[in-house]
Amino acid sequence: MTSEWLDSITTWITAHPVAAGGVIFLIAFCDALAVVGIVVPALPLLFAVGTLIGLGHLDGPYALACAALGALAGDAFSYWLGHRWGPSMREHWLFRRYPQLIDRGERMFRKHGSKGIVIARFVGAVRPFVPAVAGMLRMPLRRYLPASSVAALLWAACFLAPGWVFGASYDAVAAVADRLALVLLALVAVLALVWAVVLYTYRWFAGHADRLLARALKWTRAHPRLSRYAAPLIQHNRPESASLAMLAMCLLGIGWGWFALLAVVVAKRGPLALDEQIQIAMAALRNPLADRLMAALASLGDMEVLLPTLLLTMAWLLWRRRFAAALHWLAAVAFGFVFTAFLGLSVDMPRPPTAASGFGFPSIPVTMVTIVFGFFAVLIARELPGRQRVWPYLVSGAAVALIGFARLYFGAHWLSDIVGGALFGIMWLLVLGIAYRRHIGRSFWMRPVATVFFVSFGVAALWHAPRAIDGVLAQFAPPPPGRMLAADDWWRSDWSSLPARRKERDASQRWPLDVQIAGPLAPVRATLEAQGWEVQPQATWVATLGLLDPKRRPQRLPVLPATLDAEAEALLFRRPGAKPDTIHVLRLWRAPALLDQGQPLWVGSTQTLRFTRPIPAFGLWMPEPDDGNAHALVREALTSPAPAGIAHAETPHPDGGLKVLRLRTTM
Repeated sequence: MTSEWLDSITTWITAHPVAAGGVIFLIAFCDALAVVGIVVPALPLLFAVGTLIGLGHLDGPYALACAALGALAGDAFSYWLGHRWGPSMREHWLFRRYPQLIDRGERMFRKHGSKGIVIARFVGAVRPFVPAVAGMLRMPLRRYLPASSVAALLWAACFLAPGWVFGASYDAVAAVADRLALVLLALVAVLALVWAVVLYTYRWFAGHADRLLARALKWTRAHPRLSRYAAPLIQHNRPESASLAMLAMCLLGIGWGWFALLAVVVAKRGPLALDEQIQIAMAALRNPLADRLMAALASLGDMEVLLPTLLLTMAWLLWRRRFAAALHWLAAVAFGFVFTAFLGLSVDMPRPPTAASGFGFPSIPVTMVTIVFGFFAVLIARELPGRQRVWPYLVSGAAVALIGFARLYFGAHWLSDIVGGALFGIMWLLVLGIAYRRHIGRSFWMRPVATVFFVSFGVAALWHAPRAIDGVLAQFAPPPPGRMLAADDWWRSDWSSLPARRKERDASQRWPLDVQIAGPLAPVRATLEAQGWEVQPQATWVATLGLLDPKRRPQRLPVLPATLDAEAEALLFRRPGAKPDTIHVLRLWRAPALLDQGQPLWVGSTQTLRFTRPIPAFGLWMPEPDDGNAHALVREALTSPAPAGIAHAETPHPDGGLKVLRLRTTM
């Protein structure tokens, strides 16, 4: 968190803490205002405020009080509007566009009374309307004000707490798991973006379906020739007309976007500037724990997962004599696969440097997931009531986002490949969806087929993902270094050309690289183990979750893995320190160069770690400022007395004077 933007914000807040409270008050006030609160992104803004509290840039109680008072004032103003206008509020220009939200607020208020004001504070878009409804229904102020005060305080605490906890633990987590945290945050952000796009797009179309249908009917009357094709989709006497019109409008927009992207890719005959920037950023986020999670997510688009899901669901449809649904779905998948493969062979798109052969524009796995999940959503959404129809589309969007993000993380595709695959999949399933909805009017019980689809997908994913992780990691392993050093030259002088510290954006993570080893690591491992050091296996997610157990002794908890230029540690040695809450470690990575005699070359960092609990429910090993103790222990273990098969030397590095221990091993 050292970007110029964040630095400027934190500097301003530090210099103007009272004014910062005014900004927090304004955010909460606008979020509580009727109508205005619908568009105010209070959650991310207050998360950022909470993060600044946790980092120590804002006073917590003061920020909490400002947020609560702002929410209380906004609710009070909405209450005053409702009380002043009364029942005529529904017809006022400010409220008449949101009758459904007023109705929901009134139902909640009548059902729960004063408790409804507290409940509504945490219920999405209806939140800013309930105080206005309370005023409209003439709720006494002596009953309204206590409930509103409690609601505002609880809301402010709940919305600030996640960021507060995150900020309080950020420095500790960033010291050892910065990249992992960034990957997880990026994944959550992508999921939230896709979720919001799908949800609000669907709600907008659902809210404007009748108006769009009326305009479409007017257009067909003005264009009698074209109306022969459009009129069957938009007949007022068909219940499906609104849904078909929505699908048709989406098809026009998505189709235009896909063909525009295809034209840009074909014209440029190479990755876009944004593609290259995203690829570089993702490569810099590689982390051993994130690698395994992303490998599991990337495997969800494999045929071993999608094919059983498709076949079992299609078998149920055929058994229930839903032949049209099964055939449309089969056509969607078959044509989508063939056409995507044809485009991959036809569009001359250079692959990312980390991608193997067989990856092109658009992404076949992303296209297939989009079609399989998307058409299933089209199939069952019509059987759900009202607002619940959006859920199959939300699940489909989340599945596509997870798999697309994972493949982007490994550099399997450019961003253009991912977006192109998703857009083509959506476009094609909309074509088939319109055809299916146009000719099929029968309803069926969707719960059994939904159970078959999601259970089969879950079982196939749980069976395949653990078996596919190692293969995915091997497929996208970082390439070997291209730089070559002569072994004797390295020993004499070229060792100083290797970096003296990790290249990290945060100065606290630029650990010293004070050990270099040429040759096999077996003699080093045997010598260190004889001196009381032990090798820690690379921490898995199961071991990492043990950090949440406050009853476990720190010495039994793992040290989280770290990377050097996107590569995981080859070995991690640890030894108990003088105090119960300290340990010494030696991390070894493959060096960014090779020796000409075929010998491997390694670089390492010695550290003293202290066990810290940034919050009571979470603890981890954090690096202490380098005092040289860990380096001295490693040097003593490997050089005094000099073990057989290990030659050593120690010289200050010309970049900063750091003493670097050099070792040459033989079997």
